[in-house]
Amino acid sequence: MSTLPFDGEISRYFREDAPAAVRREIETHAKGEILATTFPYDCRWKKDDYRAALDDLQVELVKLQAWVKETGQRVVIVFEGRDAAGKGGTIKRFREYLNPRGARVVALPKPTDTEKGQWYFQRYIQHLPTAGEIVFYDRSWYNRGVVEEVFDFTTKAARDTWFDQVCPFEQMLVDDGIKLFKIWLTVDRAAQLQRFLDRERDPLKQWKLSWIDVEGLKRWDAYTAAIEETLQKTHTEAAPWHVIRSADKRRARVNAIRTVLGGLDYPGKDAQAVGTLDPLIVGGPEMLDG
Repeated sequence: MSTLPFDGEISRYFREDAPAAVRREIETHAKGEILATTFPYDCRWKKDDYRAALDDLQVELVKLQAWVKETGQRVVIVFEGRDAAGKGGTIKRFREYLNPRGARVVALPKPTDTEKGQWYFQRYIQHLPTAGEIVFYDRSWYNRGVVEEVFDFTTKAARDTWFDQVCPFEQMLVDDGIKLFKIWLTVDRAAQLQRFLDRERDPLKQWKLSWIDVEGLKRWDAYTAAIEETLQKTHTEAAPWHVIRSADKRRARVNAIRTVLGGLDYPGKDAQAVGTLDPLIVGGPEMLDG
């Protein structure tokens, strides 16, 4: 019997079902090289440079949280992306030195029977921040646009209704004073599969894998179609998408933090420490890797 999660299904997929180009890309890439054919850099950002930038940004995040608390601001940061795109790791770097009492993570399980009978947005609304809070959504109401569509967990009528409501819903949040950031971490097929293989082999990370991950490998094209449609329909002036290429997690994390810090004005802001966004890493929906 296999000791790997899901009976080694991820390794089997790699050997037998993965596109030949994806297998070849994984088998031939060298340590430190970026595993993504469309990524604009060949190698990962140097660790020392990354740590220096991240340290400066985390100081700025502490300043930001102090301002949020003192002025009663409400900040919502939505993280979305394919499985293994780096959402959890990026959120971890945001929160590393923040006071957890004012910087919550919302990562909801599948809806209960009661929640299934509610208005779709209802279970997300109850987790919105009160005055002085920052809330990180590790997946959000965008499940209906992508995951539920790909796995037939919703109907066309229900999804169409969701599309009709999601932009007005976000407009109401913004009109009520909530600072809303929507971050989509995008990763290409080879990089995602390599991360799944790494998790499969690492006993400390196997818990991150789920049936959805395994089945999702076979539905790459369906995910791509659902993602492209969702981002195109929900990228608005009031609540735009910040799409970040995450094949290099270091560059992705730094650019995600810069996206938020750059979008807010707080006392003592150090523009040099915040830095500027890398236009090769972050942009709008046109940045999608697939």
